[in-house]
Amino acid sequence: METLRLTDANVEECAGLAAEILRAGGVVLYPTDTLYGLGADAFSDEAVAKVYAIKTRDEKKPIHCIVADIEMAEKYGELTPVARALAEKFFPGPLTLVLKKRKEVAGGITANMKTIGVRVPGNLFCAALARTFGGPITTTSANIAGMEAQGTVYGILQQLGEAQKHINLIVDAGALPHQQASSIVDVSGNTLNIIREGAIEKERILNAFHG
Repeated sequence: METLRLTDANVEECAGLAAEILRAGGVVLYPTDTLYGLGADAFSDEAVAKVYAIKTRDEKKPIHCIVADIEMAEKYGELTPVARALAEKFFPGPLTLVLKKRKEVAGGITANMKTIGVRVPGNLFCAALARTFGGPITTTSANIAGMEAQGTVYGILQQLGEAQKHINLIVDAGALPHQQASSIVDVSGNTLNIIREGAIEKERILNAFHG
């Protein structure tokens, strides 16, 4: 397991190395807009299975992904007018939109699912990684399911214990300030359903929707 120290000067270099790991079916521990996340090729069954194993997460609970931009999101999910309004208002940023997945999309995080959760990150490294990789990357907090997410790589590895063996690369940005997780909004149908109120308040989401 290799560790890269992320700085303002090596964002693109680190993104390139991380993308290579993802293409090889590996898992990357990386900083996001909110917490450290576990990144894998979102459409690789094997890579996604590693992420579930690390978190000891129930495979029936969905894992979402980051994408480079709205155009990439549209390749995998259907943007309703409501979804597009929210995307144009809050992307990039800590908002995950749950979309109806396109018929041709299968496997990975969408296995046995009718939807796909997507987010366009504001974090510079995340954005560079999504562009360089060229496809969706899992974004789920790097913690054991049901346990508090840690803000440092050291704290994360201590919590994960033996499960850390599934991580191939660490992108260490130092201690991340405590922040709320992303807000999650289901816009896969004709209505708007706020699944989790996080970094973006419910009122702001509803105002954008009604606007």
